[in-house]
Amino acid sequence: MTESRILARTRAGVGHLTLNRPGALNALDLGMIRDLTAALEGWRHDPEVRVILLDGAGERGLCAGGDVRTLYDEIVAGRPEETGIFFREEYRLNALISDFPKPVVAIADGITMGGGIGLAGHASIRVVTERSRLAMPETRIGFAPDVGGTWLLAHAPGRLGEYLGLTGATMNAADAVYTGFADIVVPSERLDHLAMGLAEIEPSSLRTEVDARWGMRPDASDLKGARAWIDEAFAADSVAEIVARLRALHVPQASNVADTLETLSPTGLAATLAAVRRARQLPDLHSALAQEYSVVMWFATSQPDLVEGIRAQLVDKDRTPRWNPPAIADVGPEVAASALAYRPSVPLWG
Repeated sequence: MTESRILARTRAGVGHLTLNRPGALNALDLGMIRDLTAALEGWRHDPEVRVILLDGAGERGLCAGGDVRTLYDEIVAGRPEETGIFFREEYRLNALISDFPKPVVAIADGITMGGGIGLAGHASIRVVTERSRLAMPETRIGFAPDVGGTWLLAHAPGRLGEYLGLTGATMNAADAVYTGFADIVVPSERLDHLAMGLAEIEPSSLRTEVDARWGMRPDASDLKGARAWIDEAFAADSVAEIVARLRALHVPQASNVADTLETLSPTGLAATLAAVRRARQLPDLHSALAQEYSVVMWFATSQPDLVEGIRAQLVDKDRTPRWNPPAIADVGPEVAASALAYRPSVPLWG
């Protein structure tokens, strides 16, 4: 019998959810999303469950993202309606975690990227460890950040949201706390004690007690130290101008970032920049998720770069995507405007 990809159990007032697909770095498929949603809905009004704990099986990470290989197959086969089902249910799960009436403690130990951020990033208490590696790497596959990632990026200090969203750069624990993607750093050897001790703490004082009992002071954030040149470059009006500013800074790290941007999907970069900046003007996470849903369906129904990026990274694995259009200079402002203006046939909410 196949073991469940989501383990849901209760103990002493704690509803414990574990992503149980360690061989695939706990990547989310539609069945896992539905099982997580069903468990949370079942515990919403259960008086015996006072707090939720969310973690991942194995020591490599909480969740490496969504099952984009299935996404590739659906788009190539001309079944965008199936793509829409996946993203609608995933984004509704992200909102459910954010709005849940009981505290949700998410352990973002190890790799937590893409869809993993959608689970952990909107929890009440977001725990990272010395092994944590967080990122929104969607531009690497010709796509744009989603799962509420644009909301988190939009509220990072300065222009770090643009930097992290465009480059897909990885954050360690200190960076994650500094940028607002995490709350508390807990050494990995204390995670078992945290899991066992949650039952002893009143929900109203959970965050304070978790930090006091098992937390540690974060190291200095490298991103905080790089804010000066990041803010200067990523405040530019367009991706092309950002690259030009990075080149003009004569900072080795900035030049490397410019090199990276020039290898990524110009369409994905333009859509990402516009989506993060628009998210700063939106009132809440629900609005950001609705915007992201429009953008993802725009990609799935009309843009070749998403399929090409997945092909190059995960299907053929040749790491040589052929973007269309191929250069940043070839993408005009109408591209991002089209992404934000797209309206799916089936809305996210409703």
